[in-house]
Amino acid sequence: MKPLSNTQIRFLKSKSHALKAVVIIAGKGLNENVQGAIEEALNHHELIKVKIKADSREDKAAIADEIIKLTKAHKIQLIGHVLTIYRQSQELKIVLPK
Repeated sequence: MKPLSNTQIRFLKSKSHALKAVVIIAGKGLNENVQGAIEEALNHHELIKVKIKADSREDKAAIADEIIKLTKAHKIQLIGHVLTIYRQSQELKIVLPK
């Protein structure tokens, strides 16, 4: 996974403003069904938001890190309870600046 440049991250942040969270992680945590939903959303959209309802900042950060590790996606930002991630798909739906 090639790291994103600052320009590309800024570009993706601007694209993500209008997005709504497509996956919500709550009481049962990061289980197989949630992982499957995140994978499917990334394959379809490339750039998604995941809402993480956790008890503490440490729990939220741990869940976000686990999502990044499992999906091999790029962490764009984590603000409040919302994690924004990006992973390029085969079809190149989002063209990144150089």
